[in-house]
Amino acid sequence: MVTKDEKTVSGRYYVPYADIYETDEALRVVMEIPGVERKDVNVSLENDVLRVDARIDFSKYDGMEPVYTEYNVGHYTRSFTLSNKIDQENISAQLEDGVLTLTLPKIAKARARQIQIK
Repeated sequence: MVTKDEKTVSGRYYVPYADIYETDEALRVVMEIPGVERKDVNVSLENDVLRVDARIDFSKYDGMEPVYTEYNVGHYTRSFTLSNKIDQENISAQLEDGVLTLTLPKIAKARARQIQIK
């Protein structure tokens, strides 16, 4: 039996939606984490599990009473188990306008290629 590497966390955390795109060179994971600043995002890799933790600065919302909301305000967490086809040493992350983009390059053996006919 295999145990999951998923950890529980205390408090209210939201699981951000993720879109995953594949190219010949890499997988790209795009997640929305609105209201989170770069300094409050932690991306870690341990035992083939890529984990994203993002914390909201609730002080920005002090004194505000929402008139209408489409998402709840809270911390985010999400994890992904990676295969051995990902070059874990070269994973990169970028945060822009509340959208976190992770680029997971494939190892050379896992990349698509054309075979020459002789």
